[in-house]
Amino acid sequence: MTRQTFFRHVLALPLSGKIGLALVCFWIVAALVGPLIAPYPPGAFVSEEVFAGASSRFWLGSDFLGRDVLSRLLVGGRFTVGLSLMAVAIAATIGTGLALTAAVGPRWLDELLSRAMDTLISIPSKIFALVLVAAFGSSLVLLTLIVAITYVPGNFRIARSLAVGLAQLDYVEVARARGEGRLHIALVEMLPNMIRTLFADIGLRFVFIVLLLSGLSFLGLGLQPPDADLGSLVRENVSGLAEGALAILVPATAIATLTVGVNLLIDAATQGGVK
Repeated sequence: MTRQTFFRHVLALPLSGKIGLALVCFWIVAALVGPLIAPYPPGAFVSEEVFAGASSRFWLGSDFLGRDVLSRLLVGGRFTVGLSLMAVAIAATIGTGLALTAAVGPRWLDELLSRAMDTLISIPSKIFALVLVAAFGSSLVLLTLIVAITYVPGNFRIARSLAVGLAQLDYVEVARARGEGRLHIALVEMLPNMIRTLFADIGLRFVFIVLLLSGLSFLGLGLQPPDADLGSLVRENVSGLAEGALAILVPATAIATLTVGVNLLIDAATQGGVK
């Protein structure tokens, strides 16, 4: 895609899509460069007053221990966005790979994979994640894998429905007739025609993963100190809710703007704003 084509697609977005794109770009940039421009170390006790309001020294006030909220928000945003992106990439890769395997493989393999995914998807995602976190711990790697595995079945179902439909089309039958292997049919003939719908599903999975990670952190089962994501920032400052402290309002607003921004962008893209 050329630069001119990209800008033409952006200009074609409705207002809601442009707002969503702006929010998504803001959080991606914040995740990439935020920790580098944070005014204070995220764990440093820099204010003698807890739950201080905004000031020229602390733009977003201080938290329950007198740490700078802006610095912790920038670092927490990197964890939330980074872990969610890694988890959704793993979930989409595994789910789509298994779906293509089921679509081009023998009937018994399709049945085996479908019944296994039906079993997993019948378990509520939060309960499934809570059990796995309680059993295996919540290190960065384990937490990412656990959250990714939680959303593999949903991605598998969407991808399989697309792949099974494509497998019946004439151009796929022609590829089989000329002797193309299953791998070629899956990756060359079918996958490119699934990308747009899969991107929409991946965007929704990203939102679900952000909310799941934030929920786990709020319950104390997510990232552990000294690391903190946006959900952890809400949990640790919950005592300031009664006085409306910025330390709890800002990370809660950050979670909301990230998820709403992705939803707005997905909605605009699926309605034909981006082609």
